[in-house]
Amino acid sequence: MTMRAHGAAFAALAMTLLFLGIFVANASEEKKADFLFVQTAKSMTFDSDTSTLKLENVSPVTLFFTDRPERYAGNMETARFIPFWSEGEDSFKSDPPNADVSILDGKTLKQTVVELQNPVLDKDTLTYTVKVIEGEMPAEGTEVAVFIDIIGRPLTPLSVAGVARRNFRRAVLY
Repeated sequence: MTMRAHGAAFAALAMTLLFLGIFVANASEEKKADFLFVQTAKSMTFDSDTSTLKLENVSPVTLFFTDRPERYAGNMETARFIPFWSEGEDSFKSDPPNADVSILDGKTLKQTVVELQNPVLDKDTLTYTVKVIEGEMPAEGTEVAVFIDIIGRPLTPLSVAGVARRNFRRAVLY
């Protein structure tokens, strides 16, 4: 091989390695999506002395969805949502979420913004310790929806979000 051919081969090899380095670096950057969650229940009670919110006859399914640019929606069993609460560095346990507790009392909508902590599921009753941030939490109510603020989760095949996303696309209840 001539010196010119060696130089061209070396340049091609260097460009290939540079391209692979950039590709691997970009591939290793995890995409994240902000997931929001919705839980519904037939009724609720609130004990202001213990700051305890009980969602009674809670749905066995917790809904989740994302906003732009990644748009995913699905559901997971509420029983599986509770352990998910404390997974990862950016978990709800390390940074408790805010939530809007919406209660439809007849034709009146009552909304209270709270911080949720310590979820405990016992059969069809889901209990949270709450800190009221805005509004007044009624002692009881019916037709309850809890809109839980975002949690950033990676969109990788091995993440909980990735598993839920794949199962949703397969139309399987997670």
